[in-house]
Parts: sequence; structure tokens; C-alpha cells
Amino acid sequence: MKKTINIPVSIEEKDALILAQQEEIERLHDRYRQVLEQFKLAQQRKFARSSESNVLQMELQFDEADSLPVEELPQEENTTITITYTRNKPKRHALPDNLPREVIEHDVPEHEKQCACGCLKQRIGEEITEQLEFIPAQLKVIAHVRPKYACNRCDEGVSIAPMPKLFLPKSMATPSLIAHTLVSKYQDHLPLYRQEKIWQRMGIDIPRNTVCGWIMAAAEVCMPMKDALIRAFIASGYVQADETPLQVMDEPNRKNTSVSYMWLYRSAAPDKKVVVFDYRETRQALWPKEILNGFKGYLQTDGYKGYDWVDDDPNIIHLGCMAHARRPFVELVKLAKTTGKSHQAVAYFQKLYAIEKVAREGKYTPEQRFILRLEKAKPILDEMKEWLIQSLKHAVPQSKLSNSLIYMHERWTELTNYLIDGILEMDNNGAENQIRPFALGRKNWLFSGSPRGAHASALFYSLIATAVANGWNPFNYLRHVFENIRSCKTHDDYTNLLPFNIISITS
Repeated sequence: MKKTINIPVSIEEKDALILAQQEEIERLHDRYRQVLEQFKLAQQRKFARSSESNVLQMELQFDEADSLPVEELPQEENTTITITYTRNKPKRHALPDNLPREVIEHDVPEHEKQCACGCLKQRIGEEITEQLEFIPAQLKVIAHVRPKYACNRCDEGVSIAPMPKLFLPKSMATPSLIAHTLVSKYQDHLPLYRQEKIWQRMGIDIPRNTVCGWIMAAAEVCMPMKDALIRAFIASGYVQADETPLQVMDEPNRKNTSVSYMWLYRSAAPDKKVVVFDYRETRQALWPKEILNGFKGYLQTDGYKGYDWVDDDPNIIHLGCMAHARRPFVELVKLAKTTGKSHQAVAYFQKLYAIEKVAREGKYTPEQRFILRLEKAKPILDEMKEWLIQSLKHAVPQSKLSNSLIYMHERWTELTNYLIDGILEMDNNGAENQIRPFALGRKNWLFSGSPRGAHASALFYSLIATAVANGWNPFNYLRHVFENIRSCKTHDDYTNLLPFNIISITS
């Protein structure tokens, strides 16, 4: 059967066909630009350097400014950065004074102490060269011996001292051994099978399933500490939140390939720093709603819509993340051939972050930072908003640039809410920095073996991160907790074991 082709018979039909073809060509051209942009962005993410700094000095490859003449772009000062390098001579840092020292003196022979003139040379000083000696870890066995006493005549009334409260009564592991295991796994990212090999090199056979049992038992005893951490960050008044994917085996009614999530909540208050990891099966908004129940204050997040419910809560002021808003513009700058709108956006961000640097290096108080931002940052933000509105009118629809501008425009209030109070940060980097070690460790252990194991991991990540944030050695802190937690009976007892409530720890 021959295919029927409708040939236009009038000029009007021909014009309509030409117009339809032109529209289709423009649509395909826009789609080509989008695909090319996505391809180049994927190349950049995979092969280029990941640093966001000095992006305006990079070799530029992609033109994004042709949708608007350059003279119509907002002009920014100092959009080009000139960098000079000074090669510093390597400098050896002094070894800590608290380390024990073994002094080995290398003296000259007695005949060299005699001067040629016949006098005895006097000691005028000395040169000291210090080296660092490594002493391998040592293990020792602690034997709890309890003598028994009984009457020789009646063989009754046997007396024996009560067994002291042990952290794990049915285990051979002491608090220090369990603390070392947890720090190795959750901070140094050593999976249990690697730790098992390390113990074998030391002549000790500790199967990984035994160590796993220790961790599960320790988590059961210490789980009230998570409630204490949650109460502390709820009371802080300023929380940053983030989340990252996690794979967990044997979740009820779910495939092992399903994606779960580790949520992170960080108290950004300077006096009591709290970090809480919370394992959940999904990325649904109901989880932050649950854990933040009763929270009043500032909540800072990235652009994930799972936090949009915060905007309807009168007790919470939602803060956005300037770093999250800046990131796509930085990626576009790395791809651009000529100076365009993404360069102007980055220039605005550079000015805003320069103000934060002044406050940080000057160690400004929150009150001083609040005043500085109103004087310096607010005018820049007002100008940036006007530029944003104008740029949206000319951006290519559905392009990376257009989506980035729309994101900023829709969340402008959240992004600028950091002006409200000097204690607030302009980005969510504090939470991202806390969750990054977890993502690094995930590359080593890949997945959690069970939901119970994921909850245990969340607990110990929380305790270790909170200890580090408050300046404690995590091994010393965990050992201190394990040595004292069996005596806890009330909420206050567990709260007193939080890192910021501890005055001293015996090392």
C-alpha cells in the first residue's frame, strides 16, 4: 500500500508548514543544547578537578551567555582573580611536650675536651635532634580474682566479694577494647574483617562475629545516649540537617537493593555541639518531622523538598544553603567559553563569602557579625535579587542555568534568612562536613548487615562525632562512657555523660 502524503495546496498551508518546521527545529536545537550541557557537566564531574575555588581562572569551554547580549549583563567588579604563589620551605613542627622522652647523649671523647692551649673546654650548650619512636599497641589480661571464705567446721556461710559492674558482663572485652574497636570502625573506617587480621598479626584470635556481638551489645546498653543527644539538639535552637543514601540488608518487606538513608542533625550552637545520625528506611519527610517534634528555632537545610513542611511551622524559621545555590553556577563557569551570567552569579557569591571571611578571621561576636552583614551583605543581596529577576527573563528554558536561577528565586527567603541573627551561617556546610566521613566509611564497608546494625552504627557515629566536635579524643570519651554508663538510672545521668557536660577524662 502506498503512503499518502499531504502536499499543501495553498500559500497559507505552506506558511503554516514552514512555521511548524521552524518551531520543531528550535525545539530540537534547545534539546540539543540541554543534552550537550548535561554531557559536558558529566565529563567535568568525572574528570575535572572538584575544587570550586579559582573557577574564574580556568580554561572555559561552553558558551552560556548568548541568550543575552553581554552589555545587558550586570557588571561586577573584580570578577577576575589574579593568584601569585610563594613556595614555602617545609617546616618541621615541634613534637608535643606531653610525650615521654628518652634522652640519649652523644658526648665527644675525653681527649677532645682538652684545648690545644692546655685548658679544659667548657660546655657552652647543646644541639638536640628529636625523633618519634613508635611503640606497638600492647594488650594485657585483667583477671578479676574474688577469694572465697568459708567455715572449716560447718562448711556454710561462704563469703565472696560481689563482682564489680562490668560494661559487658558476659564478654572478655573491656571498655577500652570496645572503644578502640568502635573508633577503628566508625572514625578510621576499618571494617571488622580488617581488624580481625590486625588482631591475628598480634597473636590474638578475635573472630569478627564476636566483635560484631560486642558492638550490638554495647549499642543496646548505650542507646539511651541517643535520646540524650536528641534532647540536647532540640533545646539548642539552631539545627542543620542533611541526609545521605545507605544500603541495609534484611529490611522487612524490602529488597536488599533498596536505598535507605542516614539522616544527620547538627546543633550549630557554639557552646553545646551535638551531632546525631538517624537511620531510616526512606527519605520521606515524616522522619525529620518526627525527630524535630517540639523543636523551636532555626533549621538549616539544602534544597530537598522533604523539608518544605518547615515553612508551615510557625515555631521554625527555615534557612537555606548558599553553598548549595552556588554549586551549579560554579560547574557552569568551568564549562563556559565566555563570561556570562554564571560568572556574575559566582562573583556575587564571592563577595558574600568574603564578608564572612572578614568576620571569621576577625573573630567577630554574633552581634558584630549581624551588624557587618546588614552593612555589607544586604546591599549585595538586594542587587543580586534584581539581577536574578532580570536573568530569569532571558535564560534558556530547562537549561542548567535556568534551573539554577529558578532554584534561587524560589528559595530566596530561606537563602537570605541568615541575616536575621549573627549566630547563623550562610550555608549548610557544617552538616555536610559531618556527614562526609560517613560517606567515606561507606566506601569501605559498603552496607549494613541489618536494620539493628544500622541503628548501632548511627548511635556510635553520633557519639564519636559529638565527642570530636567538643574537642575530646573519641577513644578516651567512649571508654569514659562505657566505664560509667552502667551507673546511669535517669535522663539526667545520661545527659551528664554527653561530651560538653564532662569536665575531665583520665587518658
